[in-house]
Amino acid sequence: MNIGCLLDCASRNAGGLFESVRRIAQSFPQTQGTTMVFSLEDEHAKEDAGHWQPLKLHLFERKWFPQWGYAPQLSEALLDANIEMLMTHGLWKYSSLASLRWHRRTRRPYIIHAHGMLDPWAVQNSKWRKRVAAMLYESVHLRGAACLRALCESEARAMRAYGLRNPICVIPNGIDLPDLGSIPNSEFQFPNVDGRKILLYLGRLHPKKNLVALLHAWAAVQRDNKGAKEWVLAIAGWDQNGYEAELHQQCSDLGLSFSLPSPPRPGRGTEGEVSSSDHSSFAIRHSVAFLGPLFGEAKAAAYRNATAFVLPSLSEGLPMVVLEAWAFAKPVLMTPECNLPEGFQANAALRIGTDAPSIATGLRELMAMSDAQRIDMGAQGRALVSKKFLWPRIGEEMRSVCEWVMNGGTAPASVRCD
Repeated sequence: MNIGCLLDCASRNAGGLFESVRRIAQSFPQTQGTTMVFSLEDEHAKEDAGHWQPLKLHLFERKWFPQWGYAPQLSEALLDANIEMLMTHGLWKYSSLASLRWHRRTRRPYIIHAHGMLDPWAVQNSKWRKRVAAMLYESVHLRGAACLRALCESEARAMRAYGLRNPICVIPNGIDLPDLGSIPNSEFQFPNVDGRKILLYLGRLHPKKNLVALLHAWAAVQRDNKGAKEWVLAIAGWDQNGYEAELHQQCSDLGLSFSLPSPPRPGRGTEGEVSSSDHSSFAIRHSVAFLGPLFGEAKAAAYRNATAFVLPSLSEGLPMVVLEAWAFAKPVLMTPECNLPEGFQANAALRIGTDAPSIATGLRELMAMSDAQRIDMGAQGRALVSKKFLWPRIGEEMRSVCEWVMNGGTAPASVRCD
C-alpha cells in the first residue's frame, strides 16, 4: 500500500507534532508499498530531514502566504506520487486544501489526524480565521474524510460536537522508551541549581500552555511554603508570537528572580534582577530558569535532571511531553485538558486545574511528597507508557484502520462509527 503523509511542518518548528507524526509514519508496518512524506520548507526542515529516515521526505517552498503554508507545487506532487491513501495531519492550512484537491482528482480515501485542533479551546482561538477557512474548504475536507483519527475519547467527543459524523478511530500518540541506565552523549549542561529540585516545563511558549497562571501559582507557593525554596522552575521552550517577553514581565511583576538562556542578556545577576546566561548565577537562588528551546540530547538531559514535570495547559490533543516525562520516570502535574486520564488512574500524575490557586495546591502537594513517593509516581508513569503507548503498538493499530478503509469488512476495535 502506497501511503502519503501530508503535514504543514516537518521540522522542530512543529513542536510535539514533529515527534508524533514522524514516529507514527515510521512505525507503520509495511510489507508492500511505501510511505512518502510531503511537507513545506522552513529554516530547520533540511537540517531535520534525516530524522525521517528511512522515509523519503519531499519539501516544497512556501509562497505568498507563508503562515497559511501556500505551496503551489504541493498539489501536483501529490497527484504524481501514485498514492493509494493519504494521511493528512492538522487543519486550517493550505495542506487541507491540497488534500481535498488530491481526493477530488483521484477519488481515493484520506484520513485526517486533527491533533486536538477541533477541541473547543482550539476552535475558539483565532476563531474568525478558522470560520473563514471552514466556509471555504475545511468543512468539506473534514466531512469527506474516510476516517478521522482522535488521540483520545475526549477528542472524539469534540469531533462529534463539531458536527462530524465520519467514522472516528481513537488511537493515541506513542513514545520510545529511553534507556535510563545509559549515559547521554550531550554537551548540554543543566544549570547548577545549588542542590535544589527541578520542576520542568518543556514545550512551546504559547498562551494555550497557561504558563502565566503557573508563574502566579509559583509565586504564591514561594511566599507561603518554606519547602518551595528548595525547588526551581525550569521553563524550556521556543517563543511564539512574543509570549516569552510576557512571561519575563510576569516574573518581574511577581517578584520572581529569573535567569535567561544565551545569548547573554544585560543585568548584574543580583537577587530580583535578570542574570546573564551564566548558569553559575543559580548560586544566588533564582527561582525560575528560562532555558530556551531544547532538542535531541539536550532535551533528554533536561528530563533526566528534572525532579518532576508540569503541564498546566488549557487545551491539548495528547501531549507528547507528558509521555516523554513518564518515559523518563518523572512524576507529572497536569490538567484534565491534557487528555491523559490514565495518568491519574495509574497514580502517575497529580491533577491540577487551570487557575493559579489550583495549580498552587498541586505544587504544594508535590513538594510535600517524599523523594520515595515521587520516584514511585514516576515509575508508575513509565510502566503506563510501556503498557499502552509504545510506537510499535500504535503503528499496528493505524495499519488495521488503513486496511479497513481500503478493503472494508469488520471495523477495528479502535473505530467508532456511531
